[in-house]
Amino acid sequence: MQIGIRREDKNQWEARVPLTPGHIRELRNRYRIKFLIQPSAIRTFSDDEYRRAGAIVQEDLSECDIVFAVKEMPIDFFLTGKKYIFFSHTIKGQAYNMPLLKRMVDLKTTLIDYEKITDENGRRLVFFGRFAGIAGMIDSFWALGRRLNDEGSQTIFAELKQALNYPSLEAAKEVFRSQGEKLTKDGLPESLTPIIIGFAGYGNVSKGAQEIFDLFPFIEITPEELSAFYQKGEFSNKHLYKVVFKEEHLVRPKNPGNNFELQDYYHHPEKYESKFEQYLPYLSVLVNAIYWDTMYPKLVTRKYLKERYESGTELPLKVIGDITCDIDGSIECNMSETDSGNPVYVYDPIKEDVQYGTEGNGPVVLAVDNLPCELPKESSTVFSTVLKKFIPDLLKTDFSLGFDKVNLPAELKRATILYNGEFTPDFEYMREFIKNL
Repeated sequence: MQIGIRREDKNQWEARVPLTPGHIRELRNRYRIKFLIQPSAIRTFSDDEYRRAGAIVQEDLSECDIVFAVKEMPIDFFLTGKKYIFFSHTIKGQAYNMPLLKRMVDLKTTLIDYEKITDENGRRLVFFGRFAGIAGMIDSFWALGRRLNDEGSQTIFAELKQALNYPSLEAAKEVFRSQGEKLTKDGLPESLTPIIIGFAGYGNVSKGAQEIFDLFPFIEITPEELSAFYQKGEFSNKHLYKVVFKEEHLVRPKNPGNNFELQDYYHHPEKYESKFEQYLPYLSVLVNAIYWDTMYPKLVTRKYLKERYESGTELPLKVIGDITCDIDGSIECNMSETDSGNPVYVYDPIKEDVQYGTEGNGPVVLAVDNLPCELPKESSTVFSTVLKKFIPDLLKTDFSLGFDKVNLPAELKRATILYNGEFTPDFEYMREFIKNL
């Protein structure tokens, strides 16, 4: 078995890897695997580290049976009949990747998508979500500090940096702990109090974001308490406030006689409408960490923001950290993805346009679509630790068998979108996405 690892080149900050040198050395020592690694000048692990682990560093991966990557591969990279494992960003019919999907069909390739590697209960097993949350929260605090500074308020947040500008995650956490101690000692200006940060979602992404938030002194309140708490006006300037929103806080049945039922919402989202905007008048920062698709209601609409700003009742909302980053999605004012070199823009609700940076009329939107790349070494190591466990079973797989008989482990079989160029049963719906290409 020959396994290839393609270099990442989506942008200059994408330094992650699917398998680390240490894990490649471990796999080579236990199994007869030849690893071929494309050279890269930006990868968080150097070419020499892979060479020392026993891998061959070369441009040509055409002899490899299976090729791993993190993000999308160029259309001209694919070869007939090969197997590819990466985040394809195709399962929602993302228009920008439909030519990629069509090319993979035409070449009769096999596509296994990390996003769909799940256990029997549908829980994802291979993901960067925690690190997306961690980097997204670090960057959201950085954006908050810059925005407040633009408005003339110098706070503890002004000393914070983007995640990519810390030498390690632990170094970043140490800075946040230090700023948390300053908050406990000195407090925030009364004019800024309360700073309430809302987390939409409670999964791995949200947990990662809260891991950073919780380094500050905070008081948690429930969504049900939020309005009364705000109206009461008894705020601490030595604490931040946290609110975590679950599905029942985001939507309500369109029929007022019906009760919210989680599984009913998942299976029949058309029966529900958003109620989330009722919370926005209280939030300073919104961290969006939910899975979203077009069938679900939007959380923040351009119409709502326009009405608020045109009426002169502007929101306290300074920053929206849209970690899930669906363009024109659950956060409708997310108009365009950004990158780590230019990560934020201000959405002007009246003009309905954007201005890069943190100055302007409207909320700052963080829309980096690959936030874990800002913590490449830590995120890659955790990812690789899980992914390496599937390699031995891949070695035993006979891809010449029909899909119904192929001996892929169940976790990988559930994640197989294309098998030798054909859509597998769970992904047959995706045929519609490419029929006119």
